[in-house]
Amino acid sequence: MATTGQRDGLRRMAIASQAVGFVAIIALETWLGDAARPWQGVTLALMLVAAGWLALVRRYRRNRERRRRDAAREEG
Repeated sequence: MATTGQRDGLRRMAIASQAVGFVAIIALETWLGDAARPWQGVTLALMLVAAGWLALVRRYRRNRERRRRDAAREEG
């Protein structure tokens, strides 16, 4: 399995990206009022892309570690 440090790093990145996104959405509403709607949509889309990317990285790391573990088991 992935080490705790790797998972914690990805988890921190996910939390940080979502927090920044929500702060940006609130800030846009404060600064632009109703004109912020399209930019808030763009921000939400970027948040979803970041979450998807992090999920893919996590899956890739997990599968890579599983392959390494299976290869070591076959050798030993």
